Amino acid sequence: MQKNVIVGGLIICLMFFFKKTNAQLKEVKTVFTYADTLRGSNGVFRQQWDVLHYDITVEPDYFTKTIVAKNSMQFFDNGAKMMQIDLQQPMILDSVKDGPTSFKFRRDNNVYWLEYRDTSNDIMYKIKPGIRSLTFYYHGKPREAVRAPWDGGWVWKKDKKGNPWMTVACQGLGASVWYPCKDIQSDKPDSGATLRMIVPDSLVAIGNGRLTEKKQSGNGKTTYTYNVKSTINNYCIVPYIGKYVSFNEKYPGLNGNLDMTYWVMEYNLEKAKKQFTDAPKMMKAFEHWFGPYPFYEDGYQLIEAPHLGMEHQSAIAYGNNFKMGYGGTDLSGTGEGLKWDFIIVHESGHEWFANSICTKDIADMWVHEGFTNYSETLFTEYYWGKAAGETYVQGIRKNIVNDIPIIGSYGVNKEGSGDMYYKAANMIHLIRQITNDDVKFRALLLGLNKTFYHKTVTTNQIEQYIGSFLKLDITGIFDQYLRTIKVPLLEYKINNKKFEYRWVNNVPNLVLPIKVSFGKTDGTENLITPSNKWKKLKPGKWWDGKTMMVNKNFYVLSSNIEIAVK
Repeated sequence: MQKNVIVGGLIICLMFFFKKTNAQLKEVKTVFTYADTLRGSNGVFRQQWDVLHYDITVEPDYFTKTIVAKNSMQFFDNGAKMMQIDLQQPMILDSVKDGPTSFKFRRDNNVYWLEYRDTSNDIMYKIKPGIRSLTFYYHGKPREAVRAPWDGGWVWKKDKKGNPWMTVACQGLGASVWYPCKDIQSDKPDSGATLRMIVPDSLVAIGNGRLTEKKQSGNGKTTYTYNVKSTINNYCIVPYIGKYVSFNEKYPGLNGNLDMTYWVMEYNLEKAKKQFTDAPKMMKAFEHWFGPYPFYEDGYQLIEAPHLGMEHQSAIAYGNNFKMGYGGTDLSGTGEGLKWDFIIVHESGHEWFANSICTKDIADMWVHEGFTNYSETLFTEYYWGKAAGETYVQGIRKNIVNDIPIIGSYGVNKEGSGDMYYKAANMIHLIRQITNDDVKFRALLLGLNKTFYHKTVTTNQIEQYIGSFLKLDITGIFDQYLRTIKVPLLEYKINNKKFEYRWVNNVPNLVLPIKVSFGKTDGTENLITPSNKWKKLKPGKWWDGKTMMVNKNFYVLSSNIEIAVK
């Protein structure tokens, strides 16, 4: 899902697969097309209707890798004449109906233009605005994810006993790879979604939210109906189909008893009962840091998948082979990342950042990934102490590549650098340092989740909220770490036991106080606020005139350009 990063040793070979765990990051692209704009922008033919609910019925054929399906979409119509319906090739839209009324449409690459108010038909032209419903009938052979979850599409696999095992992973690529929808994050279905899966009697189907009906049709097929009540990202709506068994527990959370259900292959049941104890531990830590789990009414499910993992809302995909760390490795290289199951912690962290707080445009996807990556640090700190958390977040810096800015291109469905994980997490950690008040920092995280609960946001909204809450000027910090690839460099020189320092490689508006120490062993630190001009500091008589260290919690570089001790 992410691009390569070189991190040293054995992990060099593994990082191509390991760097990204829950979204398909596309190749670097600087020239965008008409199709990119249609996909990524809130264009005129998306603006006059708002999705309220998706009701999807799908019947997959494992052997032909095809599906036959329909999507009954409820929406608020604000006078739309033409509607942009996203459905990627080679999927085929057969018909669009409202009861007996059929609507005209035409294909334009991965979009269908639906003539909702047909000016040539008086009856259809006079459709009254309000809550409306359309049913889209479609079929085809959806794009197959060959290397899920790093690429997107349907996943057609077999379990260890040769049974069919099917699911979908489509973040970045988009939900329109398998069902017709408004494929943009800024318009999530306000009233959730229903997913009906028609599967052979020998298999079990699982969806987001809760099972509301299981109905045998008498022809060797069973229909499983799941409903999620909360607003949900399009790409999070996915089926899981296989020879599943389950176990469950009730977690005594901040908002009452939370249903936590675990689905795995039968031959992995005992492993799962041991490994999945990290799930309630995760819930306890994240409710402490972020507030109540955002989807109590839909419950929490952790579901074994034939790929590494994804943050599917209330139905987290798990494929970490019941190992600690990231498939048995530690992305921080410190040992701290081997104390917990990476996929359980990281993908579940997305329930707060991505599924509840969601960005309008994937150009701002760092909000999802940066905060969730930092949730790994917070989880480590909650159970093993602050020093362990700091060791972890400092360790993951080796994965930063500083290739392109973290914020991507708006309006064209283009995310920024994969540094949205490790670098953005370290930016958040840096903001915590200048806050210099862990109680206030935790209050910030709680406030973010309360203020933007189940909402779509922009980087600017998050930036303004953090700055206002902390009463700090963080504009330059956001510009430096998210909008450039430059890491601020503290240049310093020592002359006659006087310390002189300045920033280079920084944005002009950077206001970043940092902590430095001058050789004392009692933990004494000085807080300095460099600028582009040289500043002077005389640390004290106890200083040997040689030693200076920047506190490791600050992601900055330093360089001694002159030493002249007299």
